[in-house]
Amino acid sequence: MYQRLLATIEQQLWCHGIRRPKMYYQCTAEELSAQTVALGQGALDENGTLVIHTGTFTGRSPKDKYFVKDELAEEYIHWNEFNQPIEPACSEQLRRRMMAYLSTRDLWIRDAFVCADPQYSISLRVISEKPWASLFAGNMFIAPKGREIQDFEPEWNIFHAPDFEAIPEKDGTRSPHFVIIDFGMKLILIGGTAYTGEIKKGMFTVLNYLLPQQQVLPMHCSANVGTAGDVALFFGLSGTGKTTLSADPNRRLVGDDEHGWSDTGVFNFEGGCYAKCIDLSPEKEPEIFAAIRPGAMLENVQFFQGTNQVNYADGSLTENTRVSYPLSFISNALQPSVTGIPENIFFLTCDATGVLPPISRLSPEQAMYHFQAGYTAKIAGTEAGVTEPKSTFSPCFGAPFLPLHPETYAQMLGEKIRGNEVATWLVNTGWTSGSYGIGHRISLKVTRALINAALKGELEKVAYQTEPVFGLQMPTSCPGVPEGLLNPRDVWTDKDAYDAAAAKLKQQFDEHMEKVRQSKVQSQRGVFRTSLSRVI
Repeated sequence: MYQRLLATIEQQLWCHGIRRPKMYYQCTAEELSAQTVALGQGALDENGTLVIHTGTFTGRSPKDKYFVKDELAEEYIHWNEFNQPIEPACSEQLRRRMMAYLSTRDLWIRDAFVCADPQYSISLRVISEKPWASLFAGNMFIAPKGREIQDFEPEWNIFHAPDFEAIPEKDGTRSPHFVIIDFGMKLILIGGTAYTGEIKKGMFTVLNYLLPQQQVLPMHCSANVGTAGDVALFFGLSGTGKTTLSADPNRRLVGDDEHGWSDTGVFNFEGGCYAKCIDLSPEKEPEIFAAIRPGAMLENVQFFQGTNQVNYADGSLTENTRVSYPLSFISNALQPSVTGIPENIFFLTCDATGVLPPISRLSPEQAMYHFQAGYTAKIAGTEAGVTEPKSTFSPCFGAPFLPLHPETYAQMLGEKIRGNEVATWLVNTGWTSGSYGIGHRISLKVTRALINAALKGELEKVAYQTEPVFGLQMPTSCPGVPEGLLNPRDVWTDKDAYDAAAAKLKQQFDEHMEKVRQSKVQSQRGVFRTSLSRVI
């Protein structure tokens, strides 16, 4: 079926430096699962779902990502701990060695697209030495349809070689593992790490650079749409409830992680979901649990001893256990995953200090502020040495994936909120009545009631009061929610302790925002300018 196309692919790989590999092209999920098991790289669970372990790396290594420092990257990339430069000569010699290595391996080829909106669609080819990586790419990216596969020409190439390592002193890398993005050659090199998330996040980083040139805001968020066509976005760092709160049986899922916002609406970047599954159960996450079936792929989970039944409570390898599956595995998914302009945006934060209100309405200026803050809190016991709530800030709720300065994205968000009169909400899914260890976590039932009230427009009909430290607008009532819960200071027994905790949190926000401001001053160009689209 693919003979002529395979000849073309072999010629294209030859141009990259890969000589006469044995290729497996566009294999089915069943074939890839069987190949993985036959190679001893995975096993099947009791339902026939493929289970793999990613070895040393069970998560991303954000400080080992590099951009080839060509003329455009040097001028426009916001260099920081996540965006590190690599000299073109170093990248080229590493690429040549990597291509020579791949020439000796069997290769699995996956052609796909990113961006569900055809106006912004980008074709890509994933070339890997692992069959399970091809399954992951098939799950997470958008599959070609009909004649698209016959005429396929990749605009971007991702070369994936987990067993190939860099030589830091020779290649200019920090360690043997690396992700290198080259905008000039339109390729991503991934080596030394088997964590599959590097594949999807590498392409997400590329889109975060390219799409602002087309006035599209790239977003690290989930999205759903109601029966009336009303669209909601959910931003939040790990542990804030982004996946749980966007998975609503009464609303259709647009996507769980990466989206673009154009002048006409919101669209998913991906064709699948990559969900955490630590402590997963059919009661907690019925949609995700039901999606774990043949064709899905589980990562770093453990079986109950002596069985092939997954123990989802076992985090002995990592708490970051994952499952990837196509959107079609979700019964209420919207496909194609393209929808309209958002009516509501929710910034989710697990505030372990107990200071922030359960919900508050934000002005466009406040939305830009909290977007650049990207705040949540780690609680005591989650990391060695953490003995009290630890504030965490990740600008735009995705700092490791932002090639441009955070203000670029914040300005775009502010313009879109103002231009479309979008209601924006800050939702605390963390603690109330005191900080962690004293108070208690806000119940999921209460949070869902608050979000449902916002989605139905019920919070537009109530009175508001101003929280004095951040200037947040708090509703004084909400259907299904105890009135006393809505003002956090009111439910603290020790008011002086609340005031001290609020002042401390505000100081942490101020210090973070000053760092963001200083990073802009120190940046060569600062924020993105529309002239960028004319020179690339």
